[in-house]
Amino acid sequence: MNKPVIIAAGGLVMNESKELLMIFRRGKWDLPKGKLDEGESIAECAIREVKEETGLKTVTLGNAIGITKHEYFDTYINKEVIKESHWYEMVASENETLIAQSEEDITAIEWVNLANINDKLSNSYSTIIEIIHTYQQKTTNFK
Repeated sequence: MNKPVIIAAGGLVMNESKELLMIFRRGKWDLPKGKLDEGESIAECAIREVKEETGLKTVTLGNAIGITKHEYFDTYINKEVIKESHWYEMVASENETLIAQSEEDITAIEWVNLANINDKLSNSYSTIIEIIHTYQQKTTNFK
């Protein structure tokens, strides 16, 4: 039996100080992302979800980084699904006020110094670690 595929998009958001924006959701460090709305492009979804989950007002979209996939049980449709997340590099100002979207179970948002990224990744998901490592290999912004 084929599992339904849920399309999602999100961002690896960097600021002027070369810090990465991470969110804390359901006991793990994560990156802002969410499900594609009908009629929306994947890039539009990525920007919307980053803004909704973090409270950022201005987000500049960069290049596509890659796609991750993971399986989970979707309680809304009561089925096992595959979530296909499309990731983009993004830039936002460290001076904007960050507001955690509590209805998405986000309890903290931090700009993470890259020297401390492994502390966060030690309590994260394998797909988040994978996409951050992919981004590290593709860009000089992450060094």
